[in-house]
Amino acid sequence: MAKRGQLRIYLGATPGVGKTYAMLSEAHRRAARGTDVVVGLVETHGRAKVAALLEGLEVLPRRTVSYRGVELTELDVEAILERAPQVVLVDELAHTNAPGSPNPKRWQDVEQVLDAGITVLSTLNIQHLESLNDVIERITGVRQQETVPDEVARRAEQVELVDITPEALRRRMAHGNIYAPEKIDAALANYFQPRNLTALREMALLWVADQVDVALQRYRTEQQTTDVWETRERVVVAVTGGPESDTVLRRAARIAERSGSAELLAVHVLRGDGLAGVSAGALARLRRLADDLGASFHTVLGDDVPAALLDFARGVNATQLVLGTSRRSRAARAVVESIGTRVVQDSGHIDVHMVTHPEAGRGTRLPRRLSAVPAGRRTAGWALGLALPLTATGLGVFATGLFGLSTDVVLFFLATVIVALIGGLGPALLAALSGGLLLNFFLTPPLHTLTIAERENVITLVAMVLVAILVALVVDRAARQAQQAAAARAEAALLASFSRTVLTRPDPLPRLLEKLRETFGFSTVAVLQREDGSWTTSACAGPPDCDRPDQADVDVAVDPDVHLVGRGRSLRAADRQLLEAVAGQALLALRNQQIAAEATEARRRAEATELRTALLSAVGHDLRTPLTSIKAAAGSLRDPQLRLSEHDRAELAATVEESADRLTRLVANLLDSSRLATGAVVADLRPVGYDEIAAQALAGVDEARRVTLDIDERLPEVLADTGLLERVIANLVDNAIRHGAGAPVALRASALADRVELRVVDSGPGIPAGGADRLFAPFQRLGDRDGSGLGLGLSVARGFTEAMGGTLTAEDTPGGGLTIVISLPAFAPAGVLKPGSAS
Repeated sequence: MAKRGQLRIYLGATPGVGKTYAMLSEAHRRAARGTDVVVGLVETHGRAKVAALLEGLEVLPRRTVSYRGVELTELDVEAILERAPQVVLVDELAHTNAPGSPNPKRWQDVEQVLDAGITVLSTLNIQHLESLNDVIERITGVRQQETVPDEVARRAEQVELVDITPEALRRRMAHGNIYAPEKIDAALANYFQPRNLTALREMALLWVADQVDVALQRYRTEQQTTDVWETRERVVVAVTGGPESDTVLRRAARIAERSGSAELLAVHVLRGDGLAGVSAGALARLRRLADDLGASFHTVLGDDVPAALLDFARGVNATQLVLGTSRRSRAARAVVESIGTRVVQDSGHIDVHMVTHPEAGRGTRLPRRLSAVPAGRRTAGWALGLALPLTATGLGVFATGLFGLSTDVVLFFLATVIVALIGGLGPALLAALSGGLLLNFFLTPPLHTLTIAERENVITLVAMVLVAILVALVVDRAARQAQQAAAARAEAALLASFSRTVLTRPDPLPRLLEKLRETFGFSTVAVLQREDGSWTTSACAGPPDCDRPDQADVDVAVDPDVHLVGRGRSLRAADRQLLEAVAGQALLALRNQQIAAEATEARRRAEATELRTALLSAVGHDLRTPLTSIKAAAGSLRDPQLRLSEHDRAELAATVEESADRLTRLVANLLDSSRLATGAVVADLRPVGYDEIAAQALAGVDEARRVTLDIDERLPEVLADTGLLERVIANLVDNAIRHGAGAPVALRASALADRVELRVVDSGPGIPAGGADRLFAPFQRLGDRDGSGLGLGLSVARGFTEAMGGTLTAEDTPGGGLTIVISLPAFAPAGVLKPGSAS
């Protein structure tokens, strides 16, 4: 007989809270892990987001039932059993099947599927529970006809509450995301009133909480657990990787479960120097166990384990900290207090749980470090702790005539102080004890014996030990403060550097992430942002190998929907605090980037609006004028009552042709301007000569006879698009002829460094002072007397020139007038003559 499948119910207070959406999201997650998932029946009710989630999932056909001439579709249990998937989705557990179906209720269909060993994901509203039917009717005034026995829901292995506030649900309803538009007003005024939604939500929360209590009591009975577990919101458990870690982690998981499914975080502290660590295999096993228990696993670096644990706990806003009792023996704990003792003393508002285990008290390991003095100085201190007392003894023995006993005592005190200043507590105690023994044996009567005959000698020995301890403690405190000051200076310098990056860079976020990557030694640093339930990468430095926070080695939640993540290494607790401080600046940079993007978009829209306004204003006149001329000329030609001579007809025809040419130029400039605005202009660059292109451009310009072409054929060719360059020159020449007040126009070219410039020179009236900046803007007609033209010619010319990698600028003509300069990259270095040219 097949093992019964598991039932997972997504419970909601009312329709529209997102139960089906959550169920389909879970189906996609399981399918991505390789689970065989099919859709037995899902009702979308016309909701686009729910329908979109059906894509990518296998949907089984429904069974058709005829009832009173109407074709109804129901869940096809036989098709599910024949397909035999691992997981099947069945929406609306309380649904009543159409008459003629094998089972009257859908929950009975689900029971049949579960008996076949298939896991079922289903949805249910709180009002459909049988035991709450009367209460729901009193609250809402509506009696539910479709119900599910409470026992069916209580037997579910998992019940997940899908919750949303009444205000958010009403907004979702008003936006048309739940019911059709014609049903919205009635629903909001009746069933979806705030008081109904609040009451239904409270009932759903209480029912789920009751289920958690029942499940926990059942577990406690099975495990014969009688301990009282306190309830909190977030639990951090410290694991060492030793044999007690499994016990501590499992106990922490039970504490978190009793805390209302609180978030559980397992943390392992690595020594900063990499010594005395656990094996990679042990850590991998702990990670797997943490995953099985629903905990996230973190590693931090730190020589001071209690401080590192508390820093991490405070950093994640933990309310409980779970530790295993010390494995060190009672004698070892008598020398130096245990980690648990220090954590309890410094925990503040964090509740600390000490978990007993079979390994407690079996070890004898002492802490590696009793002092903050650097390792090099400690080594020198141990050596001096032996050498200086021996030196003082030698001086006292061989210089008996020079030194008295009081001087010998001073020398031993001096040796003890020097060792304490250099090596700290351990070497200082060695110097004090060895010095006291040497002083008593060699220099204090009776000589050459350890017998202490006088009380003053005992006082001297005790004083030496006290001096050693006191001086060593002062040195150790000074060393710790020096380390803290150095760390604070480094952090301040880093924070100042990061702040400068955010405040001074135009686009600070990429540079900030790059600096974080360099500073902390990550392979990848990224800012992840959650939108519509999925994570997207807003910015990234390094390989893009981190798409979700759970993939990162370090994850800092800057905002519920914005996380700063790093991959490549773990961080010590102090560095993590620094990263959390910088994360706020990253969020600021992200917000500034978004604001800048929004400002750019707003500016673009404003410019587009201004452009459209100017376009409408210009087009209203400039297109209507030639059209009016064409209309009038054509009407005159067609009027049978007008007696026109051949000369008059020719003039009217010429007017039509001239106006049509003018319209053609206007439309061409409009189209070119539109192409430039959308970035559709792509230049086909090739070597061309200004002389050839200028001649082609002048062929299509009216009154080209007024233009003087003065271009040396020996000039280097330029890299340009033939068609675009021809349009640029034609537009500039046409502009110079129209606005030059009848003055001659000249085209001259010259080479300058790696560029070749073509000048379109006129000696007309020029432009007003300060008008050069506005000369190339669309719809600007500086100096026009007749108001003709859209003012797009120079704008299009500059756009085409920049598309070819060149520049278009304006300058005053000496003696009066305007000169437009086209500058393009030379194909050959300036000064190199073309083959075949005369020298």
